[in-house]
Amino acid sequence: MDIINPMDKMKPINLSTKELDESQPLSSIEMAKLWATYMGNSMSTQILTYFLQHCEDEYIRTIVENALTLSKDFKQRVEAFFKKDNFPIPVGFTQDDVNLDAPRLYEDEFYPQYIKYAAKAGLSLYAVAIPLVMREDIREFFVYANQCTSILLGQINNVLFERKYISKPPIIPTPERPDFIDKQSYLNGWFGDVRPLHAMEITHLYDNIENNRTSKALLLGFYQTVRDEKIKALFKRGLDMTNKAVNQCIEKLHKENLPTPSFIDHLVTTSTNPPFSDKIMLFHKVDMFAMKIRSFGNSLAVTARRDISALYLRTTTNVGLFVDDGVNILIDKGWFETPPLAHGRK
Repeated sequence: MDIINPMDKMKPINLSTKELDESQPLSSIEMAKLWATYMGNSMSTQILTYFLQHCEDEYIRTIVENALTLSKDFKQRVEAFFKKDNFPIPVGFTQDDVNLDAPRLYEDEFYPQYIKYAAKAGLSLYAVAIPLVMREDIREFFVYANQCTSILLGQINNVLFERKYISKPPIIPTPERPDFIDKQSYLNGWFGDVRPLHAMEITHLYDNIENNRTSKALLLGFYQTVRDEKIKALFKRGLDMTNKAVNQCIEKLHKENLPTPSFIDHLVTTSTNPPFSDKIMLFHKVDMFAMKIRSFGNSLAVTARRDISALYLRTTTNVGLFVDDGVNILIDKGWFETPPLAHGRK
């Protein structure tokens, strides 16, 4: 099927909406989404720059270069919005947060897995912004960021599949006809007549395994190289928590004789020389663990079996406690940059 321009299918609506043009001050939503985009891409720029120092595979190097180009581009575009609207530029992360002379911490194969993991988080940020942002110039930026990130994810999947770094997602039978649920046992999970997983449950179990195995490998590298003992203990807790969550999701799919992504811990070298500052590592894991809460929430919304719903609820609670403890350390260290705040009307 040919790809067509969406506007070829929709009638244009021509309105004069001065209240939505770039002369209007930033709304709270626009501040929030631009600020989060700046911070995320400020962090990614430093991490991807280090990855490029240790990348030999031609196609993987192109993916890292493309991801770095997008991160720098998004960061610069957001900075331009901030300057135009007299909004203070966040500190974010700088060259002081990365040591480009540090030895290799991850193998080449890890890079596209990591970029896919990070890009999915970015995509959720940009996609949520589009229906909420009112100013047209900012909305167009998030549409642009969404499209660019989608193309990058397509490139990553092509390389991962061609190199056999991932396999096809689980295959299930095509339904013979439309059908309707007629028994409350459809919701059973532990006892009685427990039905097979439906397609959406499989999708989110698979996605959570894919995300969390990458999160675990990244965290393993951070755990090896972090200097602060309190942060190291938090990272160890995160490793144990993530390992348990992945194994629980794997178990659900294996009970249905469905394939699952495998762990990629072997892609972490034995180096203990830190390429990243404790600050950027802690922020990264707090940020990405917070994104897991959204991912588990999305999974919970389409899950009908009670055993899987309970799994997501337990894991979300544990992740929330991890994020809370991580934020407390960031605050104690003076590393927690304040997002835009409303007036404090007492």
